[in-house]
Amino acid sequence: MTTRHDWSLEEIESLLNLPFNDLMFQAQGVHRQRFDPNRVQVSTLLSVKTGACSEDCGYCSQSAKHATDLEKEKLLPLDEVKRAAQEAKDKGATRFCMGAAWRNPTDKNLQRVVEMIRTVHDMGMETCVTLGMLTEQQAQSLKEAGLDYYNHNLDTSPEFYGNVVTTRTYQDRLDTLARVRDLGINVCSGGILGMGESRRDRASMLRELANLPKHPESVPINMLVQVEGTPLYGTAALDPFECIRTIAVTRILMPQSYVRLSAGRTEMSDEMQALCFMAGANSMFYGERLLTTDNPEADADRKLFERLGLHFEETRELQATEKECDSKRKVRLAAEFS
Repeated sequence: MTTRHDWSLEEIESLLNLPFNDLMFQAQGVHRQRFDPNRVQVSTLLSVKTGACSEDCGYCSQSAKHATDLEKEKLLPLDEVKRAAQEAKDKGATRFCMGAAWRNPTDKNLQRVVEMIRTVHDMGMETCVTLGMLTEQQAQSLKEAGLDYYNHNLDTSPEFYGNVVTTRTYQDRLDTLARVRDLGINVCSGGILGMGESRRDRASMLRELANLPKHPESVPINMLVQVEGTPLYGTAALDPFECIRTIAVTRILMPQSYVRLSAGRTEMSDEMQALCFMAGANSMFYGERLLTTDNPEADADRKLFERLGLHFEETRELQATEKECDSKRKVRLAAEFS
């Protein structure tokens, strides 16, 4: 199977328009060529700095421009971040993501985040941050700290983007992704569904992601979480099958990427989540909170995994141990048959 970076809008729309069973069959086939279909990577997200963001993203409760009554908080102390990371690891998370409500970080604030990255990295977990736009030097500092992933979503299509955000351009987002990619940091970038966009907009967003010079290693697919006081509050709910279709097409277009169920899982039934995993989702956020909105409780996720026969992907430490054991086993077998 060839990995492509030249998808046309018409090709992607044709996939989205396939009969549901045909689309699911194709997506599951692609998924099984690249991944264990019964293993899911788990991440935990912590808001390390909440509220008072100068951006006007229409979906976001943290914007200072929206009357959401969210209490703003200063950057969390390092020991509190370390404690949260340890709790996440103990519950099975392999990646710890830290989000700060900034348009772009100051160099002083970035240095404190660098300390958080080093601490979590030394705990044997993958690290991810979302901090807004970055300069080249700031991206370099994150790289040197051992950052594994940088999250910066495109949110939606270039055509629909102006209906959601006006304080930064679509090109600003692409430029930030290019800066971290050029330094060898893994990219985490996806979008939000249910903001009033059309199916063609969803196809256009996926085209932007799939036609990047290198596919994002992680593609979060979010469902809009409606927060009273934000401009998008009251938007008509998206048909759940549109979300599942989008995940399936994401899997087909970006066969080697982890496709993550992100915001909006509280609104998903167990049956819908099962169909998302069948469509090719193999990553999810795990824990009670996603920045400022609710997320299914960890125990509920474990019970769902048991019902579906799914397994958590191992931590970096366990992966290294398994790799070492596998290498020793191969050496022993080679000696026995020599």
